[in-house]
Amino acid sequence: MGLEIGQKVKVSRLRDRVSVNVAGCLGKSGVIRQFKMVDGSGVGVVVEFDNKYATWFFEDELSPLQS
Repeated sequence: MGLEIGQKVKVSRLRDRVSVNVAGCLGKSGVIRQFKMVDGSGVGVVVEFDNKYATWFFEDELSPLQS
């Protein structure tokens, strides 16, 4: 997908059952802060939101936004 640190993204879907905090991020936008290994082969994307809450998502759960 070509996501980059500092890029604005929107949480467009959630793959799995998640906590209430993470579910509340659906449809919201934030900024990519870092990447992380999530299961030995996959890469997660850490997104920080305006309220300073940060959590990770799979790349296919995010949609890039225009700056």
